[in-house]
Amino acid sequence: MAYKKVTFEGSRGHELAARLDLPETDIKAYGLFAHCFSCSKDLSAVNRISRALNEDGIAVFRFDFTGLGQSDGNFSNTNFTSNVGDILAAVDHMRVRMEAPAVMMGHSLGGAATFMAANQVPEVRAVATIGAPANAVNVLKQFSDDIETIEKEGKADVLLGGRPFVIKKQFIDDARDQDLLAEVGALRKPLLVMHSPIDDTVDIDHARQIYEAAKHPKSFVSLDTADHLLMNKAADSQYVARVISAWASQYIG
Repeated sequence: MAYKKVTFEGSRGHELAARLDLPETDIKAYGLFAHCFSCSKDLSAVNRISRALNEDGIAVFRFDFTGLGQSDGNFSNTNFTSNVGDILAAVDHMRVRMEAPAVMMGHSLGGAATFMAANQVPEVRAVATIGAPANAVNVLKQFSDDIETIEKEGKADVLLGGRPFVIKKQFIDDARDQDLLAEVGALRKPLLVMHSPIDDTVDIDHARQIYEAAKHPKSFVSLDTADHLLMNKAADSQYVARVISAWASQYIG
């Protein structure tokens, strides 16, 4: 898979690491992918999704949010709002250096941030999410035992996916301030909601809420036996990419 390493300035002024995965054939459209909470652009499932989309002529731009992966910045100073800002900074970079994304995609909390950002990107013609929550506070479940400490002391060391992170009270406050379903209702762009019925990180009911809040055209695809991170089988992430590509083709030409 041909690719280019890229850097650009994020919403907080830090240098963010990105890569542009390129198809071997002519580029039919550009897509932007936002990774899940505390993950990175190099998650194996994201690699497989990008590769499969490349096979269908879609170039995929993916990046590490501020303070994650290979990007600069302090993760503890970020929040949901800054994630949305990073996505919009990525869009601006694409708009100047290549072209704005025709398809915006997001996984888990990255999918929720994509809802918010897509409303501010007039060029995007289709939005797809994978395992996205209907509210930003769902992410707080991942460190629920530490919330009292964070609210009392202002911050705490927590484990996310077995790795240590510092979470500050501002992260919790920002998550509680979001109204994702209002943004979904205002989206006015074709929406594809993909979710696993056995997702134990973001319950399937979140997909129902998102789907009901969205305006047509909208579609829902069950990921059946997939886990939240699409790590169980390579076929799960390849299926996701094939569905996104086939679904988006009616909007991107």
